[in-house]
Amino acid sequence: MLRFALAVLATVAIAAPLDAQNRSAKLPDIGSSAGRVLNPAQQSEYGAMTLAQLRHYGYVLDDPLLEQWLQSVGHRLAANSDKPKQDFNFFLLKDRQINAFATLGGYIGTNAGLVLAATREDQVASVLSHEIAHVTQDHVLRGVERAQRDSVPILLAMLGAIMVAQSSGGNSSDDASMAALSAGQALMYQRQIDYTRDNEAEADRIGMQTLSRGGYDPKAMAEFFTTLQGWVRANQGGERERTPDYLQTHPITVTRISEAKERASTMPSGTNFAAPTTSNPALPGNLRLSAASLAPAGTGEFGWARERLRVFSADTPAQAVREYEGMRLKAPLDDAQRYGLALARNEANQPSAAIAELAPLLERNPNDTWLQLAMGEFEARAGKKVEADARFQKLVDRMPRNRPVVLTYAKVLGERGDAASGKKAQAILRPLAAVASDDPVYQETFGRASDLAGDPIRAGEAHAEAEYLNGRPERALVQLENLKKRSDLDYYARSRIDARIDAITPTVLELHRQGVKDESLGRN
Repeated sequence: MLRFALAVLATVAIAAPLDAQNRSAKLPDIGSSAGRVLNPAQQSEYGAMTLAQLRHYGYVLDDPLLEQWLQSVGHRLAANSDKPKQDFNFFLLKDRQINAFATLGGYIGTNAGLVLAATREDQVASVLSHEIAHVTQDHVLRGVERAQRDSVPILLAMLGAIMVAQSSGGNSSDDASMAALSAGQALMYQRQIDYTRDNEAEADRIGMQTLSRGGYDPKAMAEFFTTLQGWVRANQGGERERTPDYLQTHPITVTRISEAKERASTMPSGTNFAAPTTSNPALPGNLRLSAASLAPAGTGEFGWARERLRVFSADTPAQAVREYEGMRLKAPLDDAQRYGLALARNEANQPSAAIAELAPLLERNPNDTWLQLAMGEFEARAGKKVEADARFQKLVDRMPRNRPVVLTYAKVLGERGDAASGKKAQAILRPLAAVASDDPVYQETFGRASDLAGDPIRAGEAHAEAEYLNGRPERALVQLENLKKRSDLDYYARSRIDARIDAITPTVLELHRQGVKDESLGRN
């Protein structure tokens, strides 16, 4: 079963952005009409707002390198699905529980814990292909429609519990919020289990086809099922080692593993098929090339990604360092783990130790972007500004539109706090502006750079956009309204601000209609 709780939560509590010319129009009320069908645009809007609200509650791990890796894996699979034209958005959550879910509009979330439990990229791809199948086979949409009447009261209560937990502050707020979601999902589970058995079987079957077409090992699905089943058997009995959320919603049985193995046996390696299109316009658009003629499906970045995720999903940098030290007592760390330890030491404000840990890896892999970016950050933290700038500038010159490269360097520049660094950050960020409208990390980084550069109007627009994308549309609207009062606005800036106010206002009004307000604004 999918996390229908999250999917319906978005439709109950969150309105999607509407066109300025249709400000009085409202999206379908998911709680009042079980027979109402959401069109693709509305599904996408609800999915986007689900992601925004997850960001608002602090669940999402927005890291450019990790996002690029996950999107690369996910979109290769999506291109080989039954609906290659369907839009997908893949994102990571900080939670170390093993889980993944799909929601409306092709939004697919993956917990850090699931990636940490995998031993190779193909296993992560097998889960993503399963979730992609839930979207392409309309399981999410049908599940939302079916769950409406029973689930809406539960979900409204969940939303209230989340808001209360978040407003309480402190370290317990995240736990309380996730507990509210889990409680709501548990209440829904028995109602949905019969309905979802068929969905799970279909998602396994269709997902494995997608996995194989994408060039990944089809045996990875059964392999990961077996790994998870063994993990549960070895860790039964304790609260800390409770059954992962993924296995509660995607039960693993001997039959399911056997069926996955049997299907994989009919898909021998070397005869898989890959993406349905090529870059050659002279070839037919529906031509499928054999996997042997394409580059391997794996990104070659799984080890770096898993260890980076281990560091950024830890409760504290010190905890991450202790985790690696514990691993080192059991066996020598491999290169990916040493990269993770270096990251953890830098996050723990030990840049010199981080440099010493990373230097041998970089010497062996001098052209690796992950390692180069890490070393640049370490050098900047250690006060080696000249070395860091030279390293980053080479990367930017070679890859001026590479999102992780640009955002990492701009972040380092922003931490320096001077006008020259702000202007330089603005300059290297601008080539990404055309594709960054829905990128909160970009907007936050550009806002900081503009502040330093003495460009308050661009800074205000970027900060407002970041608030909107992070699930705080009312705060975004307030910022834009205040920005509009400035006497130094030119015609073009005023037009941009008016357009965004018109686009955001219906979202805020719909949230108010459903009783959802941003309490931090102190309004009645």
